[in-house]
Amino acid sequence: MKSFLFTLLLSSASMIAFAQNDVSYHGKKITEKGAIPATQLAAKMTDKTEMPAKVEGTVESVCKVKGCWMKVKTGDGQTMRVTFKDYGFFVPKDIVGKTVVVEGLAETSTTPVADLRHYAHDAGKSKEEIEKITEPEKALTFVADGVIVKK
Repeated sequence: MKSFLFTLLLSSASMIAFAQNDVSYHGKKITEKGAIPATQLAAKMTDKTEMPAKVEGTVESVCKVKGCWMKVKTGDGQTMRVTFKDYGFFVPKDIVGKTVVVEGLAETSTTPVADLRHYAHDAGKSKEEIEKITEPEKALTFVADGVIVKK
């Protein structure tokens, strides 16, 4: 009987551990409550240059070097670069295609050519592709305090 109870306890603990692995948290622990779809963020910002937000979307790409940024799909083939507050945390490098919830500050900003080339290098782009980057990019960006990665 004791071995049966031990086996039952061990299998229950395993199931709980697997259930908790459905999501991973990075940075400040946040919840999904109140997240808007990434496809709606630009419309919510209207004429603001920055706005606190909680957004849910699909990861399009991640920094291959150490997970220090990711791009989230915003619709119509567009993406939003997500960086992490004070470079204080990173996300796993293998989350392309996964759903994430990010909370922090959405901004409309202009990214200089040097930064765009750095990001392209981090993403594993070829030297030729990197050299083609010659204009700054005005885009929707996001600085996250916390990230939930859904598995």
